[in-house]
Amino acid sequence: MARNKPAAMKGRLMRADKTNRRVPAWVMIRTNRNVLRHPKRRNWRHNDLKE
Repeated sequence: MARNKPAAMKGRLMRADKTNRRVPAWVMIRTNRNVLRHPKRRNWRHNDLKE
């Protein structure tokens, strides 16, 4: 990817970075550990973003 990115793409990348978090511990406790994995989790090597 280019070093100089358009502002719109940079915003999308930042948003994707913020949403790429694990499930909070309180959610696991509240659901009796039924929810362990975040369905929208993404790895930068494995999955591409729609640009």
